[in-house]
Amino acid sequence: MGSTPAGAAGPVRHPHAATSPLIVIYRFVVPLATALAAACSSAAGSAASHEPAPATGDSAVVAALDAEYQDAVKMNDATTMARILADDFVLVTGRGSTFSKEDLLREARNATTIYERQDVETRTVRVWGNTAVVTALLWIKGIRDGRPIDYRLWFSDTYVRTPRGWRYVLGQASLPLPASP
Repeated sequence: MGSTPAGAAGPVRHPHAATSPLIVIYRFVVPLATALAAACSSAAGSAASHEPAPATGDSAVVAALDAEYQDAVKMNDATTMARILADDFVLVTGRGSTFSKEDLLREARNATTIYERQDVETRTVRVWGNTAVVTALLWIKGIRDGRPIDYRLWFSDTYVRTPRGWRYVLGQASLPLPASP
């Protein structure tokens, strides 16, 4: 036990096994602590301002397009909705139902819902190359199928840059949030 046969490799050692604790601290702990401090400083700076950074470039374009889409829904403007929605668009609700572009356009043309409010209360846009995700809190109030509705929900809208510009390809909505006290 303790001896290695002739010609056999010795025990396998971790490459840092002989490294002193100080080297480990300088190689791993210091960079990690520096990164954490920078992240906390950045978060504290944005939390202190309480104001979202202004959207620029693609973020501003997508934010404006999403606002245009939400206004079109409120007005049951199927023409504008059709221009913004991708042909293979799908909406997934918090209850697990799915709706296609044609489903939403039909609802708009039939004015299934008469909106008093279809208002985004907060909106964040994140862009990664040719994909953008809008996360927002939406207040919906009106009459749907002859019954009053009044609720808030979170949604995430995914937009993709196409040769014809940004198109809304996927929506995911939460369940209605509990009423505020």
